[in-house]
Amino acid sequence: MSYKKAVLFPCNPATTRGEATRLSSSKDKIVYTNGRTIIIRDLKNPSLVTSYSGHVQNATVARISPSGYYCASGDVTGTVRIWDIVGEDQTLKGEYKVISGPIKDLEWDGESKRIIAVGDGREKFGHAFIADSGSSTGEIIGHSKVVNAVAIRHQRPFRAATGGDDATIVFHQGAPYKYDKTIKTHTKFVQDIKYAPSGDHFASVGSDSKIFLFDGKTGDMLSEITDSPHAGSIMACSWSQDSKLFATSSVDCTVKLWDVETRKAVNTWTVGSGVPYQQVGNTWTEGDEIVSLSMSGDLNIFDKRTGDKPVRVLQGPSKPITAAAALQDSSFIAGLGDGRVASFSGSEYSYIGGTGHSTLVSGIAVSAGGKIFSAGYDDQVREIEPNVSSFVQASFSTASQPRSIAIAADSTVFVAEINGVEAIRSNQRVFELQPKFTPSAVAASGSVVADQKVRLYNWDGKALKEVAVLDSNKGAISALAFSPDGSLLAAGDSSGKVILYDAKERKLITSRWTFHSGRVHSLAWTADGRHCASGSLDTHVYIWSVEKPTRNIAIKNAAAGGVSAVFWLAPSKLASAGADGCVRTWDITFHA
Repeated sequence: MSYKKAVLFPCNPATTRGEATRLSSSKDKIVYTNGRTIIIRDLKNPSLVTSYSGHVQNATVARISPSGYYCASGDVTGTVRIWDIVGEDQTLKGEYKVISGPIKDLEWDGESKRIIAVGDGREKFGHAFIADSGSSTGEIIGHSKVVNAVAIRHQRPFRAATGGDDATIVFHQGAPYKYDKTIKTHTKFVQDIKYAPSGDHFASVGSDSKIFLFDGKTGDMLSEITDSPHAGSIMACSWSQDSKLFATSSVDCTVKLWDVETRKAVNTWTVGSGVPYQQVGNTWTEGDEIVSLSMSGDLNIFDKRTGDKPVRVLQGPSKPITAAAALQDSSFIAGLGDGRVASFSGSEYSYIGGTGHSTLVSGIAVSAGGKIFSAGYDDQVREIEPNVSSFVQASFSTASQPRSIAIAADSTVFVAEINGVEAIRSNQRVFELQPKFTPSAVAASGSVVADQKVRLYNWDGKALKEVAVLDSNKGAISALAFSPDGSLLAAGDSSGKVILYDAKERKLITSRWTFHSGRVHSLAWTADGRHCASGSLDTHVYIWSVEKPTRNIAIKNAAAGGVSAVFWLAPSKLASAGADGCVRTWDITFHA
């Protein structure tokens, strides 16, 4: 048995209220971070997506070098990693601890040789260094608080500008970089600074809703742009390739386009209203697309020539995927850590409409007839319309917090909760089991239901009757799955073991599926019942063989932060989803 990587369905950027989120671009590719994962995605070709998960802690910013060969990424510990984006191996070129706290922004110089990283440190707020060696190439000084943004002039003579929470911009000459002057134009936090590609100007924006233009060589202020101002903090700015226009994104839910020569607003796009539509980051690609990030995680793409709305909106998970299931035609549905449910069909995500969950989705189940149910930590079980567009208006309130959900052959929905197991039909409770133990997982096949330690029950449509207890698992049961014909039962536990039982004979088949080192979160059987996949907190996915229990396929590091769901999209195509919000697919080859 063997595997190879297939398509990656990327997460969207993670956002934090009140903070700017760094987006960057190289040609038609945009670059951003979500947790420990860095995503590079091509806007022209959605199938071209690269992910990188080399950071030990959450990444905060990533930028591709002007040469296009390397990416530099910073994280919350003050570490910068420089890695190869051309090869499959993503070879690490260098790792440097540059400041003692989170990196807020970093920038390459025009020669792809030097980097300036800025953020929150105890001894200093920024560091300039050589990408190859990590040796210092000047000093970044002059600020008294966190530095939020840095911009470097890509032409010689090199210049750099930094802006921070002390409401000042510090202008540096280089290289090596040295302090030149402090510019006190803003009255609140400086959120972003960007140099025009020509190097003639740079712009600054801040929480005071002000925009300033400066001379790129001298750092002298040229003007404040006061035409048609934003009504809220401006979080980001970016330039067109011809340096004649620049765009700004604001928490007033608008994106504005400015003409440098006239100092006037050329266009204003209103994305929506309310916190989810606050604009917290942007970038302008070489393909002339303006990409602005909403607080909700949506990537809004604008055409500078047209309209008052985005021409395209890229939706996708910006929080961890906590539950997922396959649908028809290689599509799937995923529940997120923020309570939203997203469906993927064709080439794009869309969110399920209507009244959904208010917090983490703990389980999703799909019946043989295509009915979809979700359970959440808001103590609700909800049904989703068959066309996967919106939640059914009615819902069922559970007696306690749901942990797992399963559907029997008669369409009864079983919910394993902290205090018991409930059987639901047509949003009505038809039976409630209140055991002395705490249920932690549930699976259903035909009229047989299994829950923790592993207890088998017969379901007659009215009540559950215990018929057997299978106790080969040593840890608490965390995932259960019947094979498609109901003859086999796989049980994963908190110690990382997967035990295979004969559900008909009610006996142990094998206890040798033991390679996980963390809690097993999900189990999924192939349609023929010959193989079972498991996903775990240890970030790995294993595919086990029933006929040859000692043989397996190990997919290591399948998701940074842990794998929360595995499911089969086709007989030989496995999908895994996890804490980084990405869904990765794998082409599996089963040898005879």
